[in-house]
Amino acid sequence: MNKLELEGNWQKLKGTAREQWGKLTDNDIERVVGKRDKLIGAIKERYSMTQQEAEREVNEWSVKYEQ
Repeated sequence: MNKLELEGNWQKLKGTAREQWGKLTDNDIERVVGKRDKLIGAIKERYSMTQQEAEREVNEWSVKYEQ
């Protein structure tokens, strides 16, 4: 899923993101607003991951929801 698809589908996908990364708060989810880099940053912060680890997780997650 590319950047624009993530942004365009964020209303549908934010629930699945919350299921995938339960440590993300409602505020985290609202701040992300479909921005891939913000999602990666929030995951990095909440899960103490490296940039590469968070990017890998987001990539794996987004593949599940490609249209």
